[in-house]
Amino acid sequence: MATIPSLPSRDDVLRMARNTTDITGQLLDTAGNITRIAINTFDPRDGSGAEALRVLRETTAELAEASASPQAQEAFYRMVDTLTRLGTSGAPLAVHPVSEPAQALLAALGDSLLPVLDAVEPAVEEFATAVGDLIEATSPLLPAVAGLMAGALLAATPVIRSTAEVLRDGSPELRRMADALTSTLAPLLPLQVALAERAATAGAGVARAALSPLADLTEAAAATTQTVRPVLIAGEELLVSSLEQLQPLLLAVASRAGRLARSAAVRVSAAVAPAGERGVVVAVPA
Repeated sequence: MATIPSLPSRDDVLRMARNTTDITGQLLDTAGNITRIAINTFDPRDGSGAEALRVLRETTAELAEASASPQAQEAFYRMVDTLTRLGTSGAPLAVHPVSEPAQALLAALGDSLLPVLDAVEPAVEEFATAVGDLIEATSPLLPAVAGLMAGALLAATPVIRSTAEVLRDGSPELRRMADALTSTLAPLLPLQVALAERAATAGAGVARAALSPLADLTEAAAATTQTVRPVLIAGEELLVSSLEQLQPLLLAVASRAGRLARSAAVRVSAAVAPAGERGVVVAVPA
């Protein structure tokens, strides 16, 4: 006889309602932001709507022209062919008997990771918020970083292309190397399996023997930490107060260094300026 599942508790219901309310509020905020962006973009009063439509039409025309080229069509064909090959070769793996242990492993990992994910969810949310703030603060640097990455990719493209050509020309030698490695390593695989089984058995014995001392050591470390906790808190408070006292001095030193650097830059610019521009005098406060 099947057991009747227990009803969720009041705390669970409140938590689900709170999460639903938060998600709904975030969705409404996102929809409001998207609506505001659309209104500001296509507002005909300041002329931005017509400009945005013009840029959109030009971009669409350029994309259509680029995608109609033979090179783009060849690239699309290769992408579709690659995806088709991956799907054809990977589909039998899903029903192969070898995939059953992998599915069991994934199920066990999922059951074990759910409590861990519930425990670390607040920390992950705080970390995601902090990362978002960091990205927003460093957004002025993103164009420069993107330019550097594009330059690095352009510089690496000839190397990758030449490497591919060399490997393509040397495919017979590569096949000979693969055959030699296979014939050499194939007789060693049974020995390696036996050694791995022996190592696993020995490692399991060592782990069983070390669990009890590790538990005792962890309990002792926890007790020691609880004992010296006031000392650690006092040290942290002393460090923070010292940094707070040094903050005005560091700010003054940084400001003074900035003024000196600007003064030096102005003097160097005046020294290397053409003779016709010597009538311009720039005063930098000390």
